[in-house]
Amino acid sequence: MKTAPAQTSHDTEQDIKVFDRSRIRHNRQRAAANFSQHSFMFDWADKQLNERLADIKREFPLALQIGTRGPAPQSSKINHLISMDICNASIIADEEFLPFAGESLDLVLSTLNLHSTNDLPGALLQIRKALKPDGLFIASMLGGETLHELRQVLTQAEINIKGGASPRVSPFADKQQMGALLQRAGFNLPVIDSDIVTVTYDNIFKLFHDLRGMGEGNAIFARNKTPPGKALFLEAARLYQEQFAEKDGRIVASFEVIFLLGWAPHESQQKPLRPGSAEHSLAEALDTNELKTGDIAGS
Repeated sequence: MKTAPAQTSHDTEQDIKVFDRSRIRHNRQRAAANFSQHSFMFDWADKQLNERLADIKREFPLALQIGTRGPAPQSSKINHLISMDICNASIIADEEFLPFAGESLDLVLSTLNLHSTNDLPGALLQIRKALKPDGLFIASMLGGETLHELRQVLTQAEINIKGGASPRVSPFADKQQMGALLQRAGFNLPVIDSDIVTVTYDNIFKLFHDLRGMGEGNAIFARNKTPPGKALFLEAARLYQEQFAEKDGRIVASFEVIFLLGWAPHESQQKPLRPGSAEHSLAEALDTNELKTGDIAGS
């Protein structure tokens, strides 16, 4: 009797569809013509990545930019840049299926793109494998605090009107999860940090207009595809004004941007010391007495 092959964790994760990738492609194509009018978050995040890249003292002969909604990286350290996206790029491809040979790239960058990837662990693993030894991955993506105000009022409004709620704001990973995923993908020396950018709007409809212009409309696979009607959004607008308005009446929207940096492994990189191999103890560094097991009362 034949048995089915064992399913790997990667296969299981890849089969889970959180995001409708065809809808994401549609949203980005629709937004492309007027994107520059709504690109402030991408411009800001790209500036931050360029500053981080400027601190790294080395050159990158071949670099890949995943996601082209943000501006191309401006760095004299990059000799040749390839751009890739699911639409509107020199290479049309999905970041979940990178079309690059192993150990072929010196640098991979991405600005506010990877947060809508279904198989994020798999995408990070492919990026690491595509990098040459000691190659660099540096990226930004939207994090868990992004649009928490909008998520709250839409959920509450739909419960008030319909007695239940469907997902209308994308889920986002947090810093701790991204740190774990970078290590799981095999990156060395990972660095994770984040900033929260607060934007104010006249009303919720101005926020919707910006999100649509960014190409960030609702693309959750399990979304309710039935038009929700005006009543839902009017109730959400009321709740938003009531709960998240400043003194001048403008509502607040939060965007958390997580910055990721990791290196493909190479023998020249720093390695953590083996436990117990340090030449000086922490107690010596802090000029305190070291208590050993058994010295503490009651132990």
